[in-house]
Amino acid sequence: MSISDLESLPSMLQRYYSVMHDLDKSLQAVQRQNEQRCEQEIEDIRRGIQSGNITPNTSLIRFSDEALDEQKHCIRIADEKVTLAVRAYDMVDAHIQQLDDYMRRFDDELRREKDLTGASGTAALNLDGNTKSGRASESSKGGRKKTRLAVATAAAAAADPSSMDLDLPVDPNEPTYCFCNQVSFGEMVACDNPDCKIEWFHFGCVGLKEQPRGKWYCSNCTGMQKRRKAK
Repeated sequence: MSISDLESLPSMLQRYYSVMHDLDKSLQAVQRQNEQRCEQEIEDIRRGIQSGNITPNTSLIRFSDEALDEQKHCIRIADEKVTLAVRAYDMVDAHIQQLDDYMRRFDDELRREKDLTGASGTAALNLDGNTKSGRASESSKGGRKKTRLAVATAAAAAADPSSMDLDLPVDPNEPTYCFCNQVSFGEMVACDNPDCKIEWFHFGCVGLKEQPRGKWYCSNCTGMQKRRKAK
């Protein structure tokens, strides 16, 4: 079924109904004619019995062939009306079934698109989570890369953390760094002490404006090293 078939349904039904209406008018006319004929024949039979011209034997009394033919014609017209009504019903029912089938397909397609969208969103979240996990692994004590490259996020561009709104809601699973115990933003520097408990620091929090040359240690690790040397 196409859109054109669906659009032509009303006109097709209208034609069926128009033919059924004409048949109904014809049936009513034939019925009236037959009723009048039968009434006249019954009256003639009554008069014939009263006058003695007709034997009052019910097995011999019958309507004329013309009256019987009219009755048969009425039955044929009624059967034709029923046939047209059944055709109209079947046509509408077929269109409804096809529309139901299209609706099921449409719903299935919507569910598939929704599932694909959900899967894409999950994959993006997993990718983001893997990126965060990779960064955390990179900064772990066992295998952290000793690099001076800045760790920056797309959401931050300022080096001074005091100029950023740190009250914005963040992912509760986002790892935190630095003395400020905030998530990564702007430029960051890694402490070269493999046992450093904090590991990564914001430039502004440690007073840096550019990447330091050579090894760099946070104030905690520097103080610890001085105490060890003093002993």
